[in-house]
Amino acid sequence: MRDTLISLSNDLATAVETASRFVVSIDARPRAASSGIHWRPGLIVTAMHTIRRQEEIRVTLPNGKQIAAELAGRDPGTDLALLKADTGELPIAETDSAQPLKAGHLVLAVGRSPETGVNAALGVLSAVAGPWQTWRGGRLDQFVRLDLDLHPGGSGGAVVDASGKVIGLATVALTRASVVAIPTATVERVAEALLTKGHVSRGYLGVGLQPVKLPGASGLIVLSVESKSPAGEAGVLIGDILLGLNGNPAEDTDDVQAVLGSDWVGREVKVSLLRGGQPVQLSITIGERPRKCE
Repeated sequence: MRDTLISLSNDLATAVETASRFVVSIDARPRAASSGIHWRPGLIVTAMHTIRRQEEIRVTLPNGKQIAAELAGRDPGTDLALLKADTGELPIAETDSAQPLKAGHLVLAVGRSPETGVNAALGVLSAVAGPWQTWRGGRLDQFVRLDLDLHPGGSGGAVVDASGKVIGLATVALTRASVVAIPTATVERVAEALLTKGHVSRGYLGVGLQPVKLPGASGLIVLSVESKSPAGEAGVLIGDILLGLNGNPAEDTDDVQAVLGSDWVGREVKVSLLRGGQPVQLSITIGERPRKCE
């Protein structure tokens, strides 16, 4: 037993050492640093909620050197931000998408502080589920909840497996009571969009909806319609009851969010409504969500 524990301890220390090579510290908010991952050469990903200013962002590298960084883009929906910096020969993150994540797997949250250097928190994956829509409207490829507490400044750091390979980016901003790992597939997808456009496009209808019960069915009553919005221009009225989208039931706002991903912008959806007790069919072209709404 003693030898097993010593072996496990050494393996975990090695995993932290591996991750520490590409985990940096970021100074972009008052009184508190955060962590980031060197994702591609010259590109660092971190948790968006820790970036409180767009200028005078400083990054501390593993060797202690401080460099300037520029905000390349941010996505409130997934709580991801992308920084550009002259990172030199700094190693990039090693990821592992081959092994399926399972509840109970041991993981480490690895961050960096400018005062104390690399830090680590040990825990397990407490829940792993399918694609997840965040309360901010973003989509994670998987819902990955962690049973651990981050050290101060740990948001934006790497969540790694026992071999030190990255399985996600740690954040405390997407749920009220737990730490979430933003999966590497999501980080890669969002980072590419931020690098290309500086933001992630999201679909937009321009309506306020609330679930409502009907005899033998459920729907969403339209409480508001924004002027010159896709829904307004298509003829949606306050008081209409949304019953379906593209032949699928619309019983909850999550059903609407399913057609508001970035790949839906510019596409047409068939909408089934109930208006004054009579069925109405409309077509709405999904618009791009205005940046001011984020």
